[in-house]
Formats: sequence, structure tokens, C-alpha cells
Amino acid sequence: MILRNTSTSYGTISILLHWLVAVAVIGLFVSGLWMVDLGYYDPWYNRAPALHRSVGIVVVFLVMARIAWRWVGGVPKPEPGTKRWENRVAHLVHLVLIFGVLAIAAAGYLMSTAKGAPIIVFDLFAVPATIHGLPGQADVAGDVHYWLAVALIGVAGLHALAAFKHHFVDRDATLLRMLGMRRAHRTRTDTPLSRSDQ
Repeated sequence: MILRNTSTSYGTISILLHWLVAVAVIGLFVSGLWMVDLGYYDPWYNRAPALHRSVGIVVVFLVMARIAWRWVGGVPKPEPGTKRWENRVAHLVHLVLIFGVLAIAAAGYLMSTAKGAPIIVFDLFAVPATIHGLPGQADVAGDVHYWLAVALIGVAGLHALAAFKHHFVDRDATLLRMLGMRRAHRTRTDTPLSRSDQ
């Protein structure tokens, strides 16, 4: 088990952060759609939004950790044969996904704290309301939160399709290395990365 990224593969920390964020974001999207149809007397009417907000805050911390780890540990080199434009698009998509999650969280925060109430995270700590009371804040932030989430899921779907294209059409290890699988052989260039390698 290799914790840090190398020149040809992702380490365990990057893989865990990637999949934790991916699963959490999909779960938040599905739960968000489900919550809007809950009736006032449904037992999840209050519990579901509270859980949604708590998980959302945790995702923010995970994304920040992922940004820091990527900055410190670098990323593997693109697979041989990958076109330059594909690398540029992949880099752009990663930026959109990472900062899209943060933008969605910011909108959700402004929506949830519009009346000045803090966000209670799993009854462990509170995130205070810093900006509240603006005209139509909850409605505007709610619309932004929803449409950004829809757009992010769309981009994530394209990201997944690109990974499958690499696996089934290009037959390279792009998808395998994010699943923690390595090629049958490793070369001398497969070395731990540092920030200077980015």
C-alpha cells in the first residue's frame, strides 16, 4: 500500500479522498432531491436537512484536504499516448469539479443560515451564520445551490464517461490507477512525487 502518489499511480490517500468526495456528492444530490418532497409530518422532515447540511460541511473539509494533498503530493503523469488537448480538458474538469463542490457548499451555507441560525454539524460543533438577512437570500441561494448541483452532476457524468473511454477504447491505466490498481510492470520512473513535480 503506497500512501503518496508516484509518477505513474495515485496513492491511497488520493484514492480515498477522491471516492469519499464522489460518493458523498452523489448522496447529497440524491438526498437533496428527495428532501423537497417530504411532508411536514414526515419523521425525516427536519432530520434529513440537518444530516444533509452536516455531510455537506464534512465534504468541504474533504475537498480542502484533497486540494492540499494535491498541492503537496503532486499528481501522476498522464498516460502515454494521451493527447495534449485531453490533458488540458481533464485538468479543467478537475478544477470545475473541485471548485464546483465548494461553490455549491457556499450557496447551501447562505441558504441554511439566511435567518441567522448556525449550522449544527452532527451535534459536534456549529458553523456560525456570517452573512444573513439579505433580501431573498434563502430563495436565491437555494436556486444557485440547486442549479450548480445539477451542473456538477452533469460534469461528473462526463468525467466518468471519459474514464470509461480511457479504459475501454484507449485501453490505458487512467481508470485503473484511481481504483488502486497498477500495471503488471513498473518502471524506474515510478517514483514518489513532490510539489516540484507538478
